[in-house]
Amino acid sequence: MFLGIDVGTSSVKAVLCDAALRTLSEASVPLGIAHPHPAWAEQHPDSWWQAAVQAVRALRISGPVRAIGLSGQMHGAVLLDASGDVLRPAILWNDGRAATDSAELSDPVLERIAGVRAMPGLTAPKLLWLRRHEPELHARIAHVLLPKDFIGHRLHGRIVTDRSDAGGTWWFDQARGTWSDRLCAATATDPAWLPEVLAGDAVAGTLTSDAAQALGLPAGIPVAAGAGDAVAGAVAIGAVSDGVGFISLGTSGQLFVATGAYAAAPAQGLHSFAHAYPGLWYQMAAMLNGARPMAWFSEMTGAPLPVLLAEAAEADSRDAPLCLPYLTGERTPHGDAQIRGAFSGIGNGTTRGQMMRAVIDAIAYSFADAKAAVEAARPLPARLRVIGGGARADLLVQTIADVMCVPLDRTPDAAVGPALGAARLAARAVGSEPPYETPEAQHFTPRDTPWHAERLAKFRALYQALKGLT
Repeated sequence: MFLGIDVGTSSVKAVLCDAALRTLSEASVPLGIAHPHPAWAEQHPDSWWQAAVQAVRALRISGPVRAIGLSGQMHGAVLLDASGDVLRPAILWNDGRAATDSAELSDPVLERIAGVRAMPGLTAPKLLWLRRHEPELHARIAHVLLPKDFIGHRLHGRIVTDRSDAGGTWWFDQARGTWSDRLCAATATDPAWLPEVLAGDAVAGTLTSDAAQALGLPAGIPVAAGAGDAVAGAVAIGAVSDGVGFISLGTSGQLFVATGAYAAAPAQGLHSFAHAYPGLWYQMAAMLNGARPMAWFSEMTGAPLPVLLAEAAEADSRDAPLCLPYLTGERTPHGDAQIRGAFSGIGNGTTRGQMMRAVIDAIAYSFADAKAAVEAARPLPARLRVIGGGARADLLVQTIADVMCVPLDRTPDAAVGPALGAARLAARAVGSEPPYETPEAQHFTPRDTPWHAERLAKFRALYQALKGLT
């Protein structure tokens, strides 16, 4: 059996798979996010570990686990001192405090090295912010880890990361596959703080006795380096060769296409990063607001998400207001940490279902922007898989297919995503990876919805009208 652990933003997930990587059981433990100031987003790394322990123990593992793989939210800054103690809560991918710092890093040469223009959610600009605003803490930094690598450190004791998580930091030379002294110098970062970089399917270490006792497992189990969640999702579904792509609908959203060569496209707002495997990269449109706006609307109205989806299905898009889904700013295509969400066109007769429909349309229109960004750099695959928790919502998936005019395929394990990819990396690490199966998929064929073109144009105009007001 193989165990995959995914450190998400809203929960930590664990999945137990058999030798064929079929899911035997899965468990999820929710996480909270702290927002101590506007545009800030933090989690304490210890909460990830506690949730990981709970999730693994909830699997009730009855047989031998051959290897463990890891996945996790990317770009978070986990800071340790020389004793390995956590210095402060982790600053997350959707944190916007480093907007000014990232703007100062605008440099085409640096962007080509890093594979993306500097954005506040990336790891490196956060270190500039820390030097300016928390200098005493900055001076105590001995190690910087990514979220999944903190869990790896708790499991095996080593300071390591993989190519994909390294690639998302803005410290990594994507073409050379090494940390960049030039990028580190620009961002107040000592290269000695950064972890060793391994392939995602390399054995990073073995389970320590303390970690084994906490998890209820035997010590000595190999732990794979793993991958950032976007790439682990790619591994799960087989997006591991040039030209294979998918859509991910988690808290954030991604349009991901694997590439056999490195090609930066920062002007389009794309992330051009290293894949978990050597000799492979990817280009990705990254949206800070994937399916999260639906959950937010559920929280605000107090109505369960299934009820809202049913109401939205009865509401015609042509009568719905417009929504901007930018609850935490946006990366692709805007690179705008300050923009926030909005509704436009609400009247006395506007129903809750119409507002939910506006939210769903807004998510789909964000993916239309993502498609335009990717197609400015490379052809889009003829059809795409869809994964992530938001993929459970038929109405959302169908609307994205309609708006993007791209067929989408959803498999029964679509919601497992990165945790399943982590389990596959574990299997590869011990030489036991089974071939990819071709599971039966539900197909979402684009429908003729000409009114979306007009609404999309208004959606884009609404952003332009509001971007300077927040």
